[in-house]
Parts: sequence; structure tokens; C-alpha cells
Amino acid sequence: MNRLTLFTLFFLANFLQAGVYGLTFMLPRLFETFGANEKVVGAMLFITAIATIIAVYFAGHLSDRLGRMQTLSLAGVLIATALASYGFSTRVGGLLVYASLALGAGWGLTYALPPIVLTRLVESDARVRYFAMLSVAVMAGFGLSPVMASMMERAGLGVQDAFFVTATLCLISGGLFGVLSKAVRRHTRDMGQETRSSLSPNVVLAILRSRARLPVIMVCIGASVFAGMNNFQTVFADERGLDYANYFLAYTVTVILFRIVLARYKGGRHPYLTIAMLQYVMFGSVLLFLGLSDSQTVYLMVAFLFGIGYGVSYPILAAMAANDANPDILPQTLQFFALTYFIGIFGFPLIAGWVIVELGSTVLLALVAVLAAIEATMALLRGISGRHTDKSIA
Repeated sequence: MNRLTLFTLFFLANFLQAGVYGLTFMLPRLFETFGANEKVVGAMLFITAIATIIAVYFAGHLSDRLGRMQTLSLAGVLIATALASYGFSTRVGGLLVYASLALGAGWGLTYALPPIVLTRLVESDARVRYFAMLSVAVMAGFGLSPVMASMMERAGLGVQDAFFVTATLCLISGGLFGVLSKAVRRHTRDMGQETRSSLSPNVVLAILRSRARLPVIMVCIGASVFAGMNNFQTVFADERGLDYANYFLAYTVTVILFRIVLARYKGGRHPYLTIAMLQYVMFGSVLLFLGLSDSQTVYLMVAFLFGIGYGVSYPILAAMAANDANPDILPQTLQFFALTYFIGIFGFPLIAGWVIVELGSTVLLALVAVLAAIEATMALLRGISGRHTDKSIA
């Protein structure tokens, strides 16, 4: 198998498996079918967060035993069972809890390991490009799955059917990861012994003492902003009489187009200033959403600006986490980066669900705006600091 085929199938597998995360945006709609509110959504996603954190922490231990590609294949099976369990759920109970646990475990492995695989396949100066292409595949998967769910609802099918379809796609993805295992070993750039990637408390402390500390913290805040905007987007849209599918489609197309452009980006002297600029755009999009009533045009503009701000800054931030990491703990740094990301992605909805039910969606959006401003300012301060020695990614 040549490198082009390898990368094509690798990104395809990530695309198919990423649809699972997009369907978490449909959980408020799914839970509504059996009388559960946003607080229950937040609670189930908090369970998912716990499972995800455990899975990411032990991803290195598991992949050291099974191999990274075999572990990704296992993740596909876990995710498929989680989605099927969601689809079959008719009340809040054990099946729903299992689905949340399996989703967290599977998605944690799926998200943590592909960047580590890429670092073995490409040179360091190509990381931004390949991380951008990986993020395009992931974004297309989880951005289009809510659109698919909306289309299925319009065709007279239930939201549960979207979970069954995506479960099947995840099984296919798991098979692809397994098939690609030998090709990945053959095309690795470093033909030496594969670095162990197990996390431990001492390694975590070493990461927090390294220059990668900042992107690790920033990604957690940014993930909270993303979760606040997207996990309850069906609720926001229903309150305003808007179509959530339009938001997700506009957001996804924007991110894909701009990340394709980013794939040609060879860097600059001050990447954190670029990140700051993009994240202030993200902050502006949340402010614009706060003032939105029922304008479809403004709604699409919010999706467009959020797609540029969050969607384009994320792969640069991920590349900086890799470049700022100590070389001897690079795999663990990327795993910890993913772990803090998931704390925001699946942990923040617990807070967000409570805020929506008790205080309203406007208060939630104001909180999200504050977090966006904090993250952008952190990047700005790093960018203008005379103490940092940011590596050029040119």
C-alpha cells in the first residue's frame, strides 16, 4: 500500500468514526422523546466525560499492549455499541448509562491516538498540514452527522435511526483501522523502536512544567466554548424558530474550507498571535449570537465566524502542543492534550445543562463568551511575551 492510499484510508476511517461526536449534539432531541431534559443530557455527558478521561489516560497503556491501530479498531466497536444503546433507550436507566460510558471510552481512544500515529508518519515541519487534514476529516464527520439526522427526521424517520446508521459506519471504521495496521508500521518515518506512550502522574507533572502547559490549558477552555455553543444548539435554534441543520452545515463547510487552506500553511514566526486573532473572532461570534433573535442570515454568520475562529485555531493549537512538548514525552503530551480537551467537551455540558434549565440560554451564552475571551487573551499574552521562544513551524 502506497502512502497516498494509506493516508486516504486513514483519514476516511477517522471521518466515519467522528460522526459519533456530532450525534451528541442530537442528545437533547433524543432525550426529549422519552421526557428527559437538558439536565439529564448534561449528567449523561458527565458520565461520558469520566469514561473519556479514564480512556485517554490509559490509552497509552492499552496501545502499548495492542498496538495503536488495533486499539483504534477496538474503539470503533465500543462506539458502535454505544450508539446502538442510545438508539434503543426508551427511558433514563442502565442502558443509557452504559451508552454514555461506552461512548466516552471509545471516543477517548479515537480522539487521542490518531495524532500520535501521524507524528510517526510525517516530519515535524509537516505537522500543521497533516493535523489540519486530520481535523478536516474529523470535522466533516461530526459536522455532517447532525445534518444527516435532520434529513432523516424530515424524511419521516426517527432520530434514533441516525444513531443506528452511524453505529454501522463506526464498525466499518474499526475494520479500516485494523486493515491499515501493517501499512502504518511499514511507512513510519522513525524505523526505531516505537516510543512507549503510557501516562503516569510523574509524566503529567513533567508536561505541566513544560512549554506545552499553555496549549493544554487553552484547549480545555476552548472545548468548553465549543460544547457550550454546539451541544445545545438544537435548544438555541428551537427557542428562536431557526433550523439547527443550517448552523451545523454552515459551520462544517466553513471549517473544512479554511482547514484545507490551512493544510497549505507552513507556519509563521508567531503562531500564538495567529491563534489569538482567530479566537477573538470566535469571541465575536458568540457575542453576535447573544444578540440574535430570529434572523436566519445572522444565524449563518454566527456559524461562519465560529467556524473560522474555533475551527481554524484548533489544529494550530494542537501542532503547538506537539512542538512545545519535550521530545521524550511527545506521545504522552498529545494524550494529555486530548484528555484536557475532553474535560471541556464532556464536562462543561453538566454545567451548561444546569444553567439552561435554571437560568436560561442567554446566561449560558454569556458564560461561553467570557471563556472565549479568556482563551483568546491567553494566546495573545503568550504571543507578545518576550520570554517565549516559539518554534517556527515554517
